[in-house]
Amino acid sequence: MKPGHGEVLIAEGDRRVSEEEERLVEEFRRQLDEGMWAAVPTLDGRSGRRRAELVQRYSDIPAAADRVIFFPRAAGG
Repeated sequence: MKPGHGEVLIAEGDRRVSEEEERLVEEFRRQLDEGMWAAVPTLDGRSGRRRAELVQRYSDIPAAADRVIFFPRAAGG
């Protein structure tokens, strides 16, 4: 996270610790229930480009991911 770049830490924890994972799952669901989209940042090994992969379920988050980014859906239609 970079201070001053609009990032806000919502929750953190270790997926290997059951109590912490439960809290992470709850927060993940809460964010989606509030209308947010979730994405996991990735790095393309060939080009070095940064990308984001949308995830819809907590179980879709790769084990190696160190963060999930939540962002609002676009307004309009």
